[in-house]
Amino acid sequence: MSKQEALIDKPQQVREGELPDMDRLRSYLQPVLGSAADDLEIKQFPGGYSNLTYLLSSGDEKWVMRRPPFGSKVKSAHDMGREYKVLSALDGIFPYAPQPVHFCQDHDVMGCDFYLMSYIEGLVIRKQYPDGMNLSPEEVRQQFFTLFDVLGELHSVDLVKAGLTDFGRPAGYVTRQVEGWSKRYRAAMTDDAADFDPVMEWLLNKMPGESGVVGIIHNDYKMDNVIWSPDDPMKLIGVLDWEMTTVGDPLMDLGCTLGYWAEAGDPDYFRQFRNMPSDAKGAPTREEIVARFSQQTGIDVNNIDFYFCFGLFRLAVIGQQIYYRYVQGLTKDTRFAALIDKTYSLRKMCERVITQSSL
Repeated sequence: MSKQEALIDKPQQVREGELPDMDRLRSYLQPVLGSAADDLEIKQFPGGYSNLTYLLSSGDEKWVMRRPPFGSKVKSAHDMGREYKVLSALDGIFPYAPQPVHFCQDHDVMGCDFYLMSYIEGLVIRKQYPDGMNLSPEEVRQQFFTLFDVLGELHSVDLVKAGLTDFGRPAGYVTRQVEGWSKRYRAAMTDDAADFDPVMEWLLNKMPGESGVVGIIHNDYKMDNVIWSPDDPMKLIGVLDWEMTTVGDPLMDLGCTLGYWAEAGDPDYFRQFRNMPSDAKGAPTREEIVARFSQQTGIDVNNIDFYFCFGLFRLAVIGQQIYYRYVQGLTKDTRFAALIDKTYSLRKMCERVITQSSL
């Protein structure tokens, strides 16, 4: 095995309680996959806190299967049909999206909607660069710029050509996002939840006007949701996790990605929860990313403090929703217990942005 092959993202054994009825699944997929379904084997990708991702294999053939998390009541955030529709629309238009294979609405199979898509084999980078991926500071910088360049490419996809002109409601998008995520946070509050009332009030009062730009927005675009070529780790070859994709203001999408961006000069309480090596030597700053994004897309990026703070707040809501499911006993994944600490960290970071903002 070569050094690069050792870095390819590998699935693991399926977590306890998350294994589907394989006999039933094989029987259902026989008309879709043919005889390959008879010897179908399954493993699970360990990353992520939301939709569950499995690798199905039969001989040399491989597919990825996605289903909602167990215990989730937030249907809009785990809409398999919506995710499949996006992939179908982007097929042949946006080269980084996996190809859709099959969508299932028959809940007798797994108790939920699920779908199959093509498997893109490559490198997935998470909290830190893996041992053996020895990128120079300049390569780190260029890799992260490529990450945002591809995001800009997504925002530039022709909605008419993709058949997604009626997919979202771009008018009033910013207002709906602020009000909607505030409502979701309040609905998911636990006894130990962080107080985000001042943050929600600031976001409501500082909302900028519509940017006038409309595009496909991913809504969860970050390093561990993209795949890099195993032959060339500077080449991005896949974008994953399309569950929250819609049509709206690209600046909100940029803000959501920046919410994940913990850079070298940020406080330790924020950096400790980073999920990508955005503080590595050579990585660009948020200011440099914004300048690059604006230059590459032609979109004026004003009021970045608002978009960044919103991105942080939105992550806190997502974490609180997952933590709420854990507290209610709707999921047994012990990783979720630590999310309450992350929401407090995100609140502190929001307060820091607000205090330093000139808005």
